[in-house]
Order: sequence, then structure tokens, then C-alpha cells
Amino acid sequence: MSFNAGAVIADFPILSRTVRDGKRLVYLDSGATSQKPTEVIDAESNFYRMHNAAVHRGAHQLAEEATDAYEGARSIVAQFLGASVNEIIFTKSATESLNLVAYAMGNAPAGNRFQLKSGDEIVITEMEHHANLIPWQQLAARTGATLKWFEVTPEGRLDLSNIDSIITSKTKVVALTHQSNVLGTINPLSEIVKRAHAAGGVVVLDACQSVPHMPINVKELEVDFLTFSGHKAVGPTGVGILWGREDLLSELPPFLTGGSMIENVTMTSATWAKAPKKFEAGVPNMAQAVGLGAALTYLNRIGMDQIFSHEKALTKYGMSALLEIPDLSIVGPTDLEMRGGTLSFTVGDIHPHDLGQYLDSQGVAVRTGHHCAWPLTRKLGVPATTRASFYLYNTNADIDALVDGIRNAQKYFG
Repeated sequence: MSFNAGAVIADFPILSRTVRDGKRLVYLDSGATSQKPTEVIDAESNFYRMHNAAVHRGAHQLAEEATDAYEGARSIVAQFLGASVNEIIFTKSATESLNLVAYAMGNAPAGNRFQLKSGDEIVITEMEHHANLIPWQQLAARTGATLKWFEVTPEGRLDLSNIDSIITSKTKVVALTHQSNVLGTINPLSEIVKRAHAAGGVVVLDACQSVPHMPINVKELEVDFLTFSGHKAVGPTGVGILWGREDLLSELPPFLTGGSMIENVTMTSATWAKAPKKFEAGVPNMAQAVGLGAALTYLNRIGMDQIFSHEKALTKYGMSALLEIPDLSIVGPTDLEMRGGTLSFTVGDIHPHDLGQYLDSQGVAVRTGHHCAWPLTRKLGVPATTRASFYLYNTNADIDALVDGIRNAQKYFG
């Protein structure tokens, strides 16, 4: 089946509205959050209308229906990632998922494989979103472990030339992004994963910018933990996913404690349920999980291969069009090998915030700033960039509108 952009656009109600005095909405900020198709909106609201009850509690029909819907969503996520259903943990966000792993490791008792101590090493990269940087900074500070990182080349790629000195026998964790939210760079995982496992470490993958855009199979990636956020995958806000290998989840201590995550409780002690319940204390984000299940079903129906191919074509078209604009510089790789549909750029002396506001006046929604990646933008010598990020509902016409807006901004700012 060929990709039909027109049919896709019709599925998203917000894309039919106008902004800024009747201008067509050109939404190029899916790297921050994606828009939602009607069936996702309906799935979440229908849960509240017809099935709302606390899952895993109660013997009444609504509780049964709510539990079936919630656990059904878990099965959809598992199938989407090529995982076992017991390896899927619902959180409120990818940020919470990453903190879950980091804090749980920090709580690991003596003798547990996840215990970190002085002399151990945690490896990250210079291109991490703050969500996959600060939790590891904090874990290093709490445990005395050493934080190390792969640097980024001027072209926006990871420098792996010194991998043997970065990942050593002391490495306990390697945490990195699959695709940069600033540069669009898709990182090569095979060599990093192989080296980390040879050292006895685990690999934590921030897949927020990859899972919504390309086919992902956790078994093929061979990482140990993976996280993504629902709201970037045409799903609701307030729901994230942590996938972890079942054997590792059994050893990882819980992050939050309370109801639902216990096996047995006395007045002085408690034992934990098996994963995923061990990591889902309290009444979970039920409607959001159901909405995420609907979102992934929608993406699967279109086809992740189709979506990835469509975005590659958009990126090729967008890269070519942007590079024809005088004084515009792409921040990140300018070749199309191993890169996704995110284009960050600067335009002469126009401040990215000013450019973003001008584009907004023309109906074009982009992101400006450091994109929650301050160390990266500092390394590349740009305090801020303008970022256009593409998704399945974008077309060449959207890119044309972006280009026209930039050229008109150059005239406006002189």
C-alpha cells in the first residue's frame, strides 16, 4: 500500500484549523510533541465515558473492562517493540522511565548486579537530552561513580574513535539516545552495545525520537532497557514506556512503593510483585495507556516502514531546500545517511527566537532554543537553533511554507 499523505492529514483534526488571522497551520514541531488522530482522542475519551474504574482492583464489571483495556494496551506496546508483555512498564513519561532506572540502580543493595560504587563508570554522550543526562549525573553524585561521555564531532556524529578508553571494565551503564532531538543523527548502536556488554555493563536507550518514526525491535537492537514517550508517537500526554529485559527487571529494585506493586505486606516488611507490577505503584494512567494502544495500532496500520520512508523523502527535500537559502547553516549532519527528520539551523544574524516568532506569524510552528540539550549546543558553538521536525502528516508543501517564511524573515529583518 502506498503512503497517502492526504488521508493521513484528514485523520488529525487540529491540522484543519487555522492560526494567526486565518493562516493554514503548518506544524513542524513533532520532535517536541506530535498531534493526535481522531481515533486516539476517541479511545481515551471513550474509556472515561464507558469503562472508567481502577484497574487490577474490584470485582465489578467496570473494573474488569478497565483492566482488560489497560492490559490490552500493554500487549499492543509489546508487539510494537517485539517484546514480551511482562517487559513493558507504563510510566507517566520517558523522563520518569529514565529516572526509574537510574534511581532503582542507586537503591540496589550490596551484591545486586546494579549496585554502583566509587570507581564504577557511567557512560553517556554529549548529544543527550537533559532527560538522559541529569539522572545519570545525579546517580554518579550519589554513588561516587565516574561520569564519562562520547564527544560529538563538528559534523554532528558521535566520535567512537576512542571507544576502548570510554567503555572499560569499570563501565556499569551506557546510556545514550538513539536519535538526537537536535541534530537528527541516528547513532550506530552495534559497536557500542557489543563493547558495553563485553565490559559487563547494561545499555539504556532513549528512543523517544526513533520509536515513533521507524521500525524498532528490541531484540534486534540488543539493548537492555529502552524508553519512549506516548505523546511523541501520536498518543496522549501523561504516558511513557520503559522496556527492560525480563531477567534484568527481576533484579532491579523498585522505584516507587505503595499499592499494586506488592506481593505480601506486614507491619514491618514487604515483598514485591514481579515486573511489570513491581514498577507500577498506585492507580496507573489508565486512559492514557489505552490511548497509547490506539496510537500504536494507528501507526502499525499505516506501517512503520512507510512512515520512515516518507520522512526520509521529506528530509531529503527539506535539506536541499534549506541549503539553497543564503546564510542558512544546518546544525548537524548534512548528508542523509543515518539521520532522521529533524533539521536544526541558524540563519545569519537573525536570532532563532526572532525567526521562530516570525515563522509563527506566518502559521509555521517550529521549535527554537537549546532543545533541552545545553551541553550539545555549547559544544557546537550555537546558543540556540531553529528546529523543524517532520512526521507522517507533513508534506513538501509544509517545507515550502517553511522556506518561504525564512526568506521573508530575511527581508523583514534586513
